[in-house]
Amino acid sequence: MKIENYKLKITKVAIIGGGAAGFFAAVQAKANHPKAQVTIFEKAKKLLAKVKISGGGRCNVTNGCTDIKVLAKAYPRGGKKLKRAFRTFSTPDTMEWFESRGVRLVIQEDNCVFPVSQNSQSIIDCLMLEARILGVEIEMTANVKTIKRVGEELELGFGDKHPARRMDKVIVATGGSPKRSGLEWLEALGHKIEDPVPSLFTFNMPAEAVTKLMGIVVEKTMVSIQGTKLKGDGPLLVTHWGMSGPAILKLSAFGARLLSEMGYEFKVQVNWVNEGNNELVRSELKKIESEQSNKILANYRPYLLPERLWHYLLEKSDLPLKKRWGELGKKGLNKLIAVLTNDVYSVKGKTTFKEEFVTCGGVSLESIDFNTMQSRVCPNLYFAGEVMDIDGITGGYNFQSAWTTGFIAGKLG
Repeated sequence: MKIENYKLKITKVAIIGGGAAGFFAAVQAKANHPKAQVTIFEKAKKLLAKVKISGGGRCNVTNGCTDIKVLAKAYPRGGKKLKRAFRTFSTPDTMEWFESRGVRLVIQEDNCVFPVSQNSQSIIDCLMLEARILGVEIEMTANVKTIKRVGEELELGFGDKHPARRMDKVIVATGGSPKRSGLEWLEALGHKIEDPVPSLFTFNMPAEAVTKLMGIVVEKTMVSIQGTKLKGDGPLLVTHWGMSGPAILKLSAFGARLLSEMGYEFKVQVNWVNEGNNELVRSELKKIESEQSNKILANYRPYLLPERLWHYLLEKSDLPLKKRWGELGKKGLNKLIAVLTNDVYSVKGKTTFKEEFVTCGGVSLESIDFNTMQSRVCPNLYFAGEVMDIDGITGGYNFQSAWTTGFIAGKLG
């Protein structure tokens, strides 16, 4: 359906959802249209709940990457569309926006950006203050259940609790829905919906002894799913239920749909030394074998691996801890290379943290004009944030897409 160019005076604007994308869209809408009545409708009793708990309560507000091409690659879904959107509002713009409003930010070594306060409340307070200064209205426990087109206006239905409200413009920023049923009200308007499945989850390994190493972090690893082309890299954390950390979360994000189809039962291959060339690993181990021949295996760790992990890998390879490096032999060397570069674990299930869930799926990007974030099938309806089929890996990317899409939607163009 082709949308006509509606030119109406904007007097009433509704923002559905009081999260990061919703607040940012609201303050932009009010800044761009100061005479309009801009209202955030939030179904819950709390605002910016996900911002509050994100990053362990510190809020990874964005990423320090400034190269748009590289930045776009952090999104398993939506990267191509976001590449264009980032030219309008990208990571440096986000940092400037918050810092110009008194929130000092710091870029960590891993490029994650946090408030200097290391407290997510700094971000919440900033957004709340900006909304208050601009005069954005907020209505709590207001659950929008339907949207109907009435001429050029959009009518919001709240069920029995509130009377219907008519608006000139509506921005949907309800966040990701774990179930398709949570998107049916938007599908009813004619939008294509991509079935939601979990993204950014950890791997459960109930039958693997590696879980006894819970708490161990290996800073540089490479991981892959056996029988697929899925690969990830970065820090890996061993937990009491299996494996987590950026490397695993990245793998889960890019493999969200495929792993769902596999019923979350598969084998993950771990390269503990972050070296894909086995001959280079062989060369390194032979060098140790030659130069440290009298050292006991348990006491001399290659690649500075954590001690508990190294001992575990030796036991897994049936190599005695008290054996000396010089006694390793060809067979022992091959065992070590295999366990260091291709350690295999059985995954059965996933763990998704409900408060911080990220979904793959949502309103299809085919239904949205990314120049304005306006619906292609319903005039004067816009989208921002994770309600769309957009999701990023960990590192502040999901918040950045919220700020970017909220900024563009808030123009109401």
